[in-house]
Amino acid sequence: MKKLILLTVLLASLSACREDKKTVGEDPIVEGTELDSTGVAAPGGDANNTQTNAEKDYPAQLQSVFTAHGGLDRWKKMNNLCFEMKGKDGMETHTISLPDRKTKIESKDWSIGYDGKGVWLLKHDLGYEGNPVFYHNLMFYFYAMPFVIADPGTNYEAVAPTELDGKLYKGLKVSFDNGVGDSPKDEYILYFDPETNIMGWLAYTVTFMDQKKSNDWHFIKYDKWQDVNGLLLPEKLVWYNVENGRPKGKMMDIKFDKVTATETMLDASVFAKPSEAEYVKT
Repeated sequence: MKKLILLTVLLASLSACREDKKTVGEDPIVEGTELDSTGVAAPGGDANNTQTNAEKDYPAQLQSVFTAHGGLDRWKKMNNLCFEMKGKDGMETHTISLPDRKTKIESKDWSIGYDGKGVWLLKHDLGYEGNPVFYHNLMFYFYAMPFVIADPGTNYEAVAPTELDGKLYKGLKVSFDNGVGDSPKDEYILYFDPETNIMGWLAYTVTFMDQKKSNDWHFIKYDKWQDVNGLLLPEKLVWYNVENGRPKGKMMDIKFDKVTATETMLDASVFAKPSEAEYVKT
């Protein structure tokens, strides 16, 4: 029951979403922060941040991470991503058009979609509890790490090597230009193995509600990976409790099944708002 409650809190939240800054800074995590039960949120990025935007240079360390995960060029060849996961109302099927970030999430009780115009909600027998705008690309953004931080309007800076759960990682802090995404003041730290360059952890802050920078860092361990059409994508994500600004003890996990990423372009009708659905706002 506790895990279900935590999952419900997680799936009720969201936040932000490049220009290149190659600077070296100190580990920005503030000692003494604790995990807020209302603050497990994440990023969705701006739905208009498509892969057709002009290329920019990336820090060498980030390029190495992309390469370890199959390469940014390989990712940009993919036109759709699909996966299944267990959400608060049972199994969910997530379908994403990668070039334009249109999305659709289907469950037995509801469907949520983004058709390029707005986020829509289709209620079935039990309906949906939560904010569909927050949720429509929440899990996609977590799942598509590290590739989604190549989106336009994103800034990068190195952080000091950091020990997490007994292992030392290199890190890159990610921030966003003003006006980018729903919560441009959100920040992320992507931690990666210094030998393999494979992503190990994601730390993030949540600023959606008050739009103010936060020192309250939350942690996801990228616990297992799987090969999906030449890309190294997550098989499981593990959220951790936080003690003194560091992850300590597993809180919950989400496993991703039936994952596909292909070059097939999905028709706009896949994401179109059904006649009985309604557009929703935050």
